[in-house]
Amino acid sequence: MALSRNVPNKEQDVDVKDGDAPRVPRQSCTSTARVLTQEELDRLRSDRALVSEFKQVKLEKEAQRNWDLFYKRNTTNFFKDRHWTTREFEELKACREFASQRLVLLEAGCGVGNCIFPLLEDDRSIFVYACDFSPRAVDFVKQNPLCCPERCCAFQCDLTKDDLRENVPEGSVDVVTLIFVLSAIHPDKMKLAVQNISRVLKPGGIVLFRDYGLYDHAMLRFKAGSKLGDNFYVRQDGTRSYFFSKEFLNQLFEETGFQSVATDYVLRETVNKKEGLCVPRVFLQSKFTKINPSQNS
Repeated sequence: MALSRNVPNKEQDVDVKDGDAPRVPRQSCTSTARVLTQEELDRLRSDRALVSEFKQVKLEKEAQRNWDLFYKRNTTNFFKDRHWTTREFEELKACREFASQRLVLLEAGCGVGNCIFPLLEDDRSIFVYACDFSPRAVDFVKQNPLCCPERCCAFQCDLTKDDLRENVPEGSVDVVTLIFVLSAIHPDKMKLAVQNISRVLKPGGIVLFRDYGLYDHAMLRFKAGSKLGDNFYVRQDGTRSYFFSKEFLNQLFEETGFQSVATDYVLRETVNKKEGLCVPRVFLQSKFTKINPSQNS
């Protein structure tokens, strides 16, 4: 059962293939973080020991290798296609002046294309730049028939050091999606990734963000010896995950020339009826716009 292992679990509330037991999610949005039980508070407070500096340096050096091995093991079978994207992020259609207007999108951290391919199927007037840290993941994207030069350009990229402008024209993108991506990046390097994205986004362009939120079930189930820093953990396979507070995320983007439009915690109660388990999932969903310099002059 995937939920019981410390493995990459992008949006396991709806998308991970998790056996035959039916699971019914209930969702609500709130501006405040989830309230922990006393038992959960005690567990977090007792987990203060950090992974050694030597191991942390090793994990950073091997980050790409660990994600590449993940996709080698799971190929395209781990995540289901994200058909909820246009429902959750209305801007993917609403930012057009007219229905047939060509929309240029950058999917930063595309994985094997679970987000972009439903969009390409549903919207004939969209062009997608898709990049990922893992060369193997990008190869899977390129093998999909929907990834044709007229509609999609896929390339490998480390958002923290590879200039996106080598593959994407500066200021050409209407919408950037960051879906379960920043959490895999060391917090000290997240600002570099956001600055990189900003260079290819048009003034007034939109960033759509969804990722792990503070006190998500996945955060609370990490065992001792997994903590790398505040809200930052390593899984058994060497991949890492950060759990965002809205204050941290808003500050990150505002310091990089963005304005927050909306930031909410998405609380999902995932119920496994067969086993009688209720799992509280917490995600952070946000929308930012790139500030037009002329507006500040």
